[in-house]
Amino acid sequence: MVKKIFWEDPYQTKLATTVKTVEGSEVTLAETILYALAGGQESDAGTIGGYPVLQARKAGQEIVYTLEEGHRLSPGMPVSTEIDWDRRYKLMRLHFAAEIILELVYQNLGPITKIGAHIAQEKARIDFEWEENIAKSFPLLTEKAHELIEADHPIISAFSDPEAERRYWEIPGFARVSCGGTHVKRTGEVGQLRLKRNNIGKGKERIEITLVQPDG
Repeated sequence: MVKKIFWEDPYQTKLATTVKTVEGSEVTLAETILYALAGGQESDAGTIGGYPVLQARKAGQEIVYTLEEGHRLSPGMPVSTEIDWDRRYKLMRLHFAAEIILELVYQNLGPITKIGAHIAQEKARIDFEWEENIAKSFPLLTEKAHELIEADHPIISAFSDPEAERRYWEIPGFARVSCGGTHVKRTGEVGQLRLKRNNIGKGKERIEITLVQPDG
């Protein structure tokens, strides 16, 4: 299986590695910094050997990358890989903003069921089964989230089961949660967030999360 450098150092933007397999437009690598869609977090954008990655998908513990037709990569070839850092960092910050909000929902709204989530570059969303207007909880959720963010807590991100590639994040005293995404190092990196409600059907509520840019 590919060695996933994005877990060891999610801030690394370039990597020299080796092509492992090639099947038409699909390639695998010996090591990678390119995250593939999982847990609702979108894939990274980037290049392998100068070729844009059109798609990244998980295949068990392997990651398969789709390149354009006619690429000239071959097994054993050394290649340079690079990610779109601006996109990665936005995804990391929004991902952890969503993690904080989700955990605060669990801690403060009582029994509630998450039925979906998606983390994109500009917005994250979490969907719940919930009969009430979830926006009523936004003042509390926002206040508690910003307390965590402003405290700039360190975030632990590690394996709970290395062989099965199960990982978790933890803020001691707040929560420990299973998650295999890419995470920022400290809560302060998330920055100020905003919540918006979207009613997506009877008994279903969506929280949309955006980050406030430094210029407001």
